[in-house]
Amino acid sequence: MRGGHPTPKTPADGPSAVVVGGGVAGLIAARELAMAGCAVTILEASDAWGGCVGSHVVAGLHLDSGAESFATRSPAVANLARELGLADKIVAPHPGGAWVQLPDGPQELPKTGVLGIPANPWDPEVRRSLGLAGAIRAWLDTWLPASFGTSSEVTSVSALVRSRMGKRVLDRLVSPVVGGVHSADPDLLDVDMVAPGLRAGIRQHGSLAAAVAAQRRAATGSASGPAKAGSAVAGLKGGMHSLVTALVADLRGRGVGLMAGKRADAVARTPDGWRVTTGGATYDAGRLVVALDGPAAVGLLEQSLPELSGLRPAPGPLVSLVTMVVDLPELDRRPRGTGILVAPQTPGIKAKALTHATAKWDWLADEAGPGTHVLRLSYGRREGAAGGADLVLDDESLLSAALVDASALLTVPVSPADIVDWDVVRWAGALPFAAVGHKQRVGQVRAVCAATPGLTVVGGWLAGNGLAAVVADTRAQFATAGAEDPSKL
Repeated sequence: MRGGHPTPKTPADGPSAVVVGGGVAGLIAARELAMAGCAVTILEASDAWGGCVGSHVVAGLHLDSGAESFATRSPAVANLARELGLADKIVAPHPGGAWVQLPDGPQELPKTGVLGIPANPWDPEVRRSLGLAGAIRAWLDTWLPASFGTSSEVTSVSALVRSRMGKRVLDRLVSPVVGGVHSADPDLLDVDMVAPGLRAGIRQHGSLAAAVAAQRRAATGSASGPAKAGSAVAGLKGGMHSLVTALVADLRGRGVGLMAGKRADAVARTPDGWRVTTGGATYDAGRLVVALDGPAAVGLLEQSLPELSGLRPAPGPLVSLVTMVVDLPELDRRPRGTGILVAPQTPGIKAKALTHATAKWDWLADEAGPGTHVLRLSYGRREGAAGGADLVLDDESLLSAALVDASALLTVPVSPADIVDWDVVRWAGALPFAAVGHKQRVGQVRAVCAATPGLTVVGGWLAGNGLAAVVADTRAQFATAGAEDPSKL
């Protein structure tokens, strides 16, 4: 007890740490610290661990309620899964591929792109989407100087794609993918945050297409798991939430204190490190890790570090996921492969994406059984120069929209009578909003934190969107201090 309040149990001769936030970044940070010899306590405001890698039970199936795959562009997630004993659970999606719904009709989405940017404009799938004139314009990218689109300090996704490959690639391929993955207009997003290394790849390989091809080779040819050619993602048999279950079990085995339902109200520097106040308790430790979304992290730290106040990022969009388990044998034929992304301004469709989960993951199809299908529809896309507005509907209205959208996108009528069970999950701010210039602001935030003894800040708003980015970045933050002197962590 310190000051009448409980404090983390700390070995007399070892350092202590408090991690604020029990999402994936916070759990990984706690694991890194515990492995380095620290006594660690994690404080999580909700009663669930894993953040946007969540789960729910729908029609008796234990399903992902958030992230359901990870990018294979780096081995970070697969390596972590192997360390946690999940090597045999890493699986590739069904090779059927995805589709894109354009204002003038559906097209198969080319399988050899990054963010929808094609590696080969003459690929038959790309030509079908772009037409001959669009493919010729995209091919001109190979003749442009490598400095074109890469010389400015910051640039948006749309500015890079439009300048090098043209508006048709942007509208018909990139906008649907960026909207589905990042819930935002490509005009607003910093390309260096959502596609790290792409501009450097242009300078190295001479064109945007060649840079995309190089990233695809790294993703599908790495030792990160059994991802098949054409697939830039993988998953875990049983769902991505099994990664969180394994992480929590690992932390318990290392003696980490997992405190759910504990919202950090304030933090303050002390002569020996940091004090975190939550409810009626205080937690003192030599090391503080803040693993919250950007606005919340800055809000918690700005009293101690006023220089962070001007670096507060914009909040991420509100994303609503409608999951329907349906009894509909007509879907056994996978009419739109593993799912379909929706281009902006597509008439009559409110969803930004539909994942046909039982078509994407063979293990889930086996669990659900013949004729039973899991459909996930995503709503919420931030558009417009000022960030636009989030689509906010109540659950019943979202379900009604999902039935209409699923019927149109899958070309198979889906009625209320076909529904076995359904659920709506909302994620507010789970996707960081990486506006143009965000990478530079991240650099400033990290400079402030690096100059502050005993402080580390991690999370998707700093690392970039997606599990691969978050896992790799979080582990990197603790790699330099090393196990040689855990007190430096």
